[in-house]
Amino acid sequence: MTEFKLAVTSENGQVFQHFGKTPEFTLFEIVDGRINGMKKVPTGEHGHGALAGFLKELGVKVLLCGGIGPGAQEMLKDAGIEFVGGVQGDVIQSAGDYLKGELKTDPQFTCDHHSHEHGEEHSRGGNCHCGGH
Repeated sequence: MTEFKLAVTSENGQVFQHFGKTPEFTLFEIVDGRINGMKKVPTGEHGHGALAGFLKELGVKVLLCGGIGPGAQEMLKDAGIEFVGGVQGDVIQSAGDYLKGELKTDPQFTCDHHSHEHGEEHSRGGNCHCGGH
């Protein structure tokens, strides 16, 4: 039997798009490739630097998220947590798609999307100098 915890950055049932500012994680208990349980865990005062440790304490092995910067990516790797960035849409659907191997992601997820215009710059093929290319 294979068991692990999957976390998704979330707000109002949708994948939250800025890892370091996520208000909560939706945690899924995965048993033999199927969702066995789900709960929401508020992040409270945990900010950018503490979130990887917070997830590790919760026993999370895999994180699904929207945008995530290089520093946070390194902290997750150091904590032994796999992550998939660039995820959008419904939290439960995203977890199900991940388990089925059908999760679609945005390849520009490594960029810190500080503004709407910044994201549009990417979609137009612009040059925003963020290093996310």
